[in-house]
Amino acid sequence: MRSTTWTLALTFVLSAGLGTLVALSLRANIDRAVNFDPAFAGLYSLTLGQLGLVVFGVLLVGSEYSSGTIRTSLAAVPRRGVFFSGKVLAGALVALVVAAATVIVTFVVAQTALGPYRTTMGADGIPARLGGACVYLTLICVFSMGVATMLRSSAVSLGILLPLLFLGSQGLGNVPALKSVLQYLPDQAGLVLMHLTGPQDDPRFGHGYGPWGALMILLAWTAASLLGGYLTLCRRDA
Repeated sequence: MRSTTWTLALTFVLSAGLGTLVALSLRANIDRAVNFDPAFAGLYSLTLGQLGLVVFGVLLVGSEYSSGTIRTSLAAVPRRGVFFSGKVLAGALVALVVAAATVIVTFVVAQTALGPYRTTMGADGIPARLGGACVYLTLICVFSMGVATMLRSSAVSLGILLPLLFLGSQGLGNVPALKSVLQYLPDQAGLVLMHLTGPQDDPRFGHGYGPWGALMILLAWTAASLLGGYLTLCRRDA
């Protein structure tokens, strides 16, 4: 569908564009910067760019239910486990390619915008952060596919996922009264995986786990959504 292509393009353009703007802003205010992190400019914009991949994952599943083509798909591949696995694998591979391209280009253009304050892809800790970003973007897309399969509606799925991911990444995860619970949501684990949070002992911006813990949390959320999607697909008519 044309809409899925546009969502992938949106992921790339939004991430790279915002990354450049963040880098230029940091460079202009470098004298007032506290704990300056040059990699921040190339990674923070992904917290918004991820929304394009979330929409892609939802549309990849939900469009079949809204158009009724799910019946044709299941008639062609009646074994629902095979059908679901094939769809998830296809979506995950596309998401991985787009994520890798987006992360690399966004990082490069952001560092270019930083000028003399930039870092390089080979600097200490940077490869792990870039790899974590690619993994997170891919898993959040697959997670969205599982949610859309359970809800069987693009509109309902996006109505839940977009506010949850946007508001969580943009501040609610740092509210002390909510942090003890929200820090275990997938978007918060993604921030830890990309090292965009404070140290674990930071009472305000830190989380109670490190990158490996974040990966386990992301995998658990993704596995739960896929299991829920598979059970829903098997137990309900198209």
